[in-house]
Amino acid sequence: MRFASHRDVARVFERGVRRAGLPIAYSAGFTPHPRISYAGGAPTGVASEAEYLSLALTSRQAAAQVRQRLNATLPDGIDVIDVMDDADGRLGALEASQWRVVLPGVEPAAAERAVADFLALREAPVERLTDKGVRRLDARAPVVTLDVIEPDPHDGQRAVVTGVQDCAILRMVVLHTAPAVRPDDVLTALREEHGLVPSSPPITTRLAQGSLALLAGTSALWGRCGAGEP
Repeated sequence: MRFASHRDVARVFERGVRRAGLPIAYSAGFTPHPRISYAGGAPTGVASEAEYLSLALTSRQAAAQVRQRLNATLPDGIDVIDVMDDADGRLGALEASQWRVVLPGVEPAAAERAVADFLALREAPVERLTDKGVRRLDARAPVVTLDVIEPDPHDGQRAVVTGVQDCAILRMVVLHTAPAVRPDDVLTALREEHGLVPSSPPITTRLAQGSLALLAGTSALWGRCGAGEP
């Protein structure tokens, strides 16, 4: 699922809504589209345990029933965890995301030095290639917290498949900005300015979205080195 793009996931979800028989509302105009809006979809190559979307229905449905009907039609790897009435505007409170990034082959001490240097910067300009050309971003400004997490010493599943014995695990809270700054932008700054280079591609997972006050106050999360990541 890491390698399914946001558009792929959106198409799958639209088909799931139709197969579930939900009374989805459609936009007006010459080519109506189902009224489904997504809150900051995860970039390709990233897993997520906290994606949000909003469905506009033509009639009120029981939340538990909507969840059950969707999960019966969606493929493995896409699961609806919860459904709620968004009349109180909860989706509007998604101010930031919390991410976990596993860096194979990176010593935690080296990661801690690079993170300390990064946090001491006033700005960290990086470039990202987009379909509209090269875009220049400040990877430092949206980063609220960034730290190195100790792996769980009791985790017996380390390196079951990949053979990675050592890694550094980063946890970061990044504000939702326009243009969006992603974890890979932060990793680009850590690589270009501080020489932090993993031995294989990083494993990035979005753990949560929500208010800044909630995410910035979250206690430390245990991580895992190796292929046991979702």
